[in-house]
Amino acid sequence: MARSRTAPSQIDLITRYREVRALSEALTAPLSDADATVQSMPDASPAKWHLAHVSWFFETFVLRDHVAGYKPFDPRYAFLFNSYYEAEGPRHARPMRGLLTRPSLKDIRAYRAHVDKALITALPMLMPEVQALVLLGLQHEQQHQELLLTDIQHLFSLNPLEPALFDAPNALPAPVPGPLHWIEGRQGLVEIGDDGKGDFAFDCEGPRHKTVLRPHALAHRPITNGEWIAFIEDGGYAHAAHWLSDGWAWVQAERIEAPLYWKRHEQGWTRYGLDGRKPVNPAAPVTHVSLYEADAYASWAGFRLPTEAEWESAALNVASTSGNQLDGPACPRARAAEDGSDLTQMFGDVWEWTGSAYRPHPGFRAAEGAVGEYNGKFMSGQFVLKGGSCATPRGHVRASYRNFFYPHQRWQFTGLRLAKDL
Repeated sequence: MARSRTAPSQIDLITRYREVRALSEALTAPLSDADATVQSMPDASPAKWHLAHVSWFFETFVLRDHVAGYKPFDPRYAFLFNSYYEAEGPRHARPMRGLLTRPSLKDIRAYRAHVDKALITALPMLMPEVQALVLLGLQHEQQHQELLLTDIQHLFSLNPLEPALFDAPNALPAPVPGPLHWIEGRQGLVEIGDDGKGDFAFDCEGPRHKTVLRPHALAHRPITNGEWIAFIEDGGYAHAAHWLSDGWAWVQAERIEAPLYWKRHEQGWTRYGLDGRKPVNPAAPVTHVSLYEADAYASWAGFRLPTEAEWESAALNVASTSGNQLDGPACPRARAAEDGSDLTQMFGDVWEWTGSAYRPHPGFRAAEGAVGEYNGKFMSGQFVLKGGSCATPRGHVRASYRNFFYPHQRWQFTGLRLAKDL
């Protein structure tokens, strides 16, 4: 659920609505009906389902509940495209979303057009608190835009043809960055969490609260592919010494030997992306690693992962719209890591694992009703990631933003930045 804000002007909200919805259409324009239907694993959803689910969100929580006389496009869609909202009743099982050969992709696009027409017509008459729900829905759709890309990438990676969704040239040669620099972080009593100054924040980002930071430093940039290859060559995946017990069990059970999508060839390592299979760029930040892998690397390097509070405190004065983020329908790809004497790449490129569990900030309360299920009920067994990635729509994240995944998951653009105690 969104934290309360002054609603943007109607014209601004309509413009934002059109822009966000158009990007979803553009990202999926190259897909066939078959591409958009198949599901590669239970954690991922078909592109067609993503397109429909975000429309169901607007139809249900805005149009159905707040627009008199609205008639659903198809009443059966409520069962098909509800994700996890228990208050909205039974729903199609998540692992079976890939069996929905009908409705077709064409039908889903017609559904989206129906919802768009009704919502844009209704927007000027909606109360401010309902317009806040529209803003929440747009932020929700931006989250699904990133999931769209990463779910398609996972799906296409399982196709022996390893097709490319977007044409993109090989990365230009870039100098491998030098050794890490260490930037001393704030210490003592600091404030983190949503400060209420932006036009939106998810409820899990607040309330703003004080916490104590011990003396520490953060690496000035994320860990690169080249540094990760050194970890592999030193037996990083072959020896248990640096792994958490659960992580080592996962490595053995899944036979993990490298980041997701990597393959070893005589000429070196390659990786699969939405631009097809390409050589691993040693200068770029490593992506698609789990919390287990990130923690093992940090231990191997003699350091640790930052806490959420350390990371957020360091990022407070960095522009969250900066960096390599998604600006349109193009291939998301982490750029070469930057050298410098200050913190770099805090936003964009890779979601950075922290060592902090995804638990509520002090004073957190979930909202009443179905939209209150949006974040709070997932605060168990997951870890916080910060900063956004090359697949995150620009403007979506901020320092207080809390992404969260289970420690074994790595199909997102996940990487790491090291920290150390002083």
